[in-house]
Amino acid sequence: MKKFSQLAIPYIIWAALMIIVPMFLITLYSFTEHGNSIISFSFTFDHYIKFFSDPDFLLILWRSFGIAVKTTVICLLLGYPLAYFIARSAERLQNILVLVITVPTWINMLVRTYAWIGLLSEGGLFSQILGIFGIEEVEILYTEAAVLIGMVYNFLPFMVLQINTSLCKMDQSLLNASADLGANPVQTFLKVTLPLSLPGVINGITLVFLPAISSFFIPKLLGGGQYFLIGNLIENQFITVGEWNFGSAISMIMAAVMMLLMMLVRNLERKNQGGKEED
Repeated sequence: MKKFSQLAIPYIIWAALMIIVPMFLITLYSFTEHGNSIISFSFTFDHYIKFFSDPDFLLILWRSFGIAVKTTVICLLLGYPLAYFIARSAERLQNILVLVITVPTWINMLVRTYAWIGLLSEGGLFSQILGIFGIEEVEILYTEAAVLIGMVYNFLPFMVLQINTSLCKMDQSLLNASADLGANPVQTFLKVTLPLSLPGVINGITLVFLPAISSFFIPKLLGGGQYFLIGNLIENQFITVGEWNFGSAISMIMAAVMMLLMMLVRNLERKNQGGKEED
């Protein structure tokens, strides 16, 4: 036990330097006035009041929630059938399909998002495909649709892999028992498969929603600066405007929102597990 605790010391030091100290500084900046130093500072709630009293900032927050919810719903609608198909495939085919899903994630997300600019731009692949079917050129780049496409493309693997893991761990004898008791495939799916896969669904929703609501470079690249989300606002405050204190306050607000959402997800997961135990 003592040896194990000694091995944990490097990680504790790394976590303190890379996580705890930065979070402490962001918290400190969010409650201090502009220009204060770490040694000499005065507390204020003006940055939080400024955010919640400005309807433009609240609109950006609401828009970020909207795009995150849409991304999560689309990923779930696309990801569940795909994960179900992978889980019901032969073992060798499963490995190949999982590899196909994960290979794009080996490439930097920024590079993959840049590639979509060429695909969605005027005269790009999407425009050419629409032209084949006689559809007039539709402007997709620098719209909400482009931002949604970029987010779904980048975050869909997180949803698929989580659901696929739950489906693969499922006890197949339960499906056979359901069939023996006279349930048809639809009833088996609704009564057995779907409830047992809910932990994977919940984890997938968490892994998609949280990065989607705080993403800044996907809206910046595919939205062309015209589609401004909360992540872009934080980046703008730190890099362009130089209002580190206000940017830190927004970051703390988002951190609180994410922690609240994670608590809700955890409670849902516990209720789901409690319901299974009662059954």
